[in-house]
Amino acid sequence: MSHGKKVLTYKNKIVFEKVQIPYFKRMPKISHDDEACFMFINEGEFSVRTPSEFISYNKEKGLLAKCIDFFFETTHIQRTTSEYVEVIGVLLHPTILEELFQFDIKKSNHKVDYNVIQIHVNELMTNFKESLNILLDNPELADEDLIKTKLKEFVLLMCKTQNAPTQLDFLSAMFKRDTSEFSTIINSNLYSNLSIDEFSHLCGMSSSSFKRKFKNVFQQSPKRYMLKMKLEKACKALESSQDRISDIAYNCGFETISTFNRSFKKQFGKSPTEYRLDVIA
Repeated sequence: MSHGKKVLTYKNKIVFEKVQIPYFKRMPKISHDDEACFMFINEGEFSVRTPSEFISYNKEKGLLAKCIDFFFETTHIQRTTSEYVEVIGVLLHPTILEELFQFDIKKSNHKVDYNVIQIHVNELMTNFKESLNILLDNPELADEDLIKTKLKEFVLLMCKTQNAPTQLDFLSAMFKRDTSEFSTIINSNLYSNLSIDEFSHLCGMSSSSFKRKFKNVFQQSPKRYMLKMKLEKACKALESSQDRISDIAYNCGFETISTFNRSFKKQFGKSPTEYRLDVIA
């Protein structure tokens, strides 16, 4: 995310930031292999697509994420809530954390069973967010000692919120990714209108490696398999619901109604409307 951006740094790394961006449909998280993060939402709403989940966020819900790749997305409804999205981010770098707390985060075996979660923003966290707002708007107030103090305060808040045994355990868990099976990633995002390149990004692969892996697992090319599954879902929806055809197209992962109509007719020899009428008859 980058439009209007204010940052506070420590040891030449961004540790706190405020980012404002006009509404968007989908964008990847800028990838930093060793960076976990937390985000407060100041304005607007958005969702996050991970390899296995799709989670929505607003001002009442904070985003806690391990050091993984994911996508930020917005739905049509979310884009009506504001003209832009504004977030305050806390970026967690292992080298900085180890210096601040004087421990080796690899020494803990503590794990948590998520990569990205929602966290309810309580009063304590709201007060912390507002203090960051002030510092980001007035960076001359934020000397090195104050930035270190705010980082330590954040970790303490997260430990209490997440019921972590110790600060070391909480931080260590943030750098242990939960891996998903390849087929789980595909099936969890099958109707999301992700491109092949976006699927590859979510799987942490190059496009060519992704295509090879896909064919090995599903015995078909990604394009052929995904289209087949989307059309099968569309048929079931046309048979069992009275939803508008445009809504069915969107829910099945088609970018436009014209693309859906063209693909459907090529596969079944009739339009979605004709198919639904034949079922009713």
